[in-house]
Amino acid sequence: MKTIEQITAELQGYDPQALSAAQVNEFLARLVEPVTEVESVPVFNSLGRVLSEDVVSPISVPPHDNSAMDGFAFDGGQLVRGEALKLKVKGTAMAGKAWAGDVGQGECLKIMTGAIMPAGLDTVVPLEFVKTDGDAIVIPPDVLQAGDNRRLLGEDLMAGRPALARGTTLGPAALGLVASLGLPELKVYRRLKVAYFSTGDEILSLGETPREGAVYDSNRYTVFGLLTRLGVEVLDMGVVRDEPEALEATFRQAAEQADAIITSGGVSMGEADHTKAMMKQLGDVVFWRIAMRPGRPMAVGRIAVHPHGKSSVLFGLPGNPVAVMVTFLAFVRPALQRMMGARAAPPVLLKARSAEALRKKPGRTEYQRGIVTTEADGSLKVRTTGNQGSGVLRSMVEANGLIVLHHGQGNVAPGDEVDVMMFDGVI
Repeated sequence: MKTIEQITAELQGYDPQALSAAQVNEFLARLVEPVTEVESVPVFNSLGRVLSEDVVSPISVPPHDNSAMDGFAFDGGQLVRGEALKLKVKGTAMAGKAWAGDVGQGECLKIMTGAIMPAGLDTVVPLEFVKTDGDAIVIPPDVLQAGDNRRLLGEDLMAGRPALARGTTLGPAALGLVASLGLPELKVYRRLKVAYFSTGDEILSLGETPREGAVYDSNRYTVFGLLTRLGVEVLDMGVVRDEPEALEATFRQAAEQADAIITSGGVSMGEADHTKAMMKQLGDVVFWRIAMRPGRPMAVGRIAVHPHGKSSVLFGLPGNPVAVMVTFLAFVRPALQRMMGARAAPPVLLKARSAEALRKKPGRTEYQRGIVTTEADGSLKVRTTGNQGSGVLRSMVEANGLIVLHHGQGNVAPGDEVDVMMFDGVI
């Protein structure tokens, strides 16, 4: 396990007071380590879990050549370009059992979708393509080629070959694929445990009476939603007052129970509270000023229960609601996915044309809340939600993605293409 000092020594141009977004993700990729504990879970309980080993197919899927549709199966070698083909119908093959009998030249077999293709037959003509002539069918010329409408043995999965790779996050399609192999259980990494809490004397919990200068805590609920969507085990530790004893007790409890700790508030340069001091006291922590908007301040490191004992990765996020969500999506979520054992992949960015001019200074990454729509010609267009203040949480509800204006990028003119990080399935 590398220390903060060792990691920073590996990063070219590292400056904690002027980090680029790319440098933050590079740092975190070196800081976090995946969990190693493994458990077996039923397929129905595996959605969102991460595979701890390759799934090797015990069978071939499909297990035999079969028909891709309802129609008539025959030897495609009888097709001649420009000529119709007349075939006598020998019988009917149903799905679920093999048809017993022979089909020779000038003959065919009525066949249902999924039924086994008898030996010597390699082509299926759909029912709607043919004309009947007594106990025979007539296939018009040039409506299909030899081999059409046949599913080959193992064309989806071949026995003995990997079906899913270690590090795969299991989605609905993966569950269906595993079930098609007849596997009732999967080996996955244990769930990542993430503790989170808000800090500050000005923070009210729900149910408390409003008072002058205080605000209700929204960050815990947005972070809860983000973590739940990610599929981790969530440990809500509430609101912690700006008191050394309370902070120390909460940090120690969180480090003892969780793999990662997320806090909001108390990490800005001018903060007068005790949160930063307690982070320094209990862990190996660095405080950053990131070249980004919103979400400039951030603390990262490890908090230890005991010296040289178990430690938890710390993500100290800023206090403004939008800044919390943006820093989570840009930095914390990819880092937690690595800790879960998932194969790291950068977020997918879509290209959309800006509906308006966007002011942007090179030298920082900006994440503006955007609304993406589809134009009549099928192209994507994006406009901002308006006020981009880091406390305007309503704008995150209205948006369906973040317009990502990259570090070296300047002003955007109407009609220019921009990158958008879509929210669907993430928040």
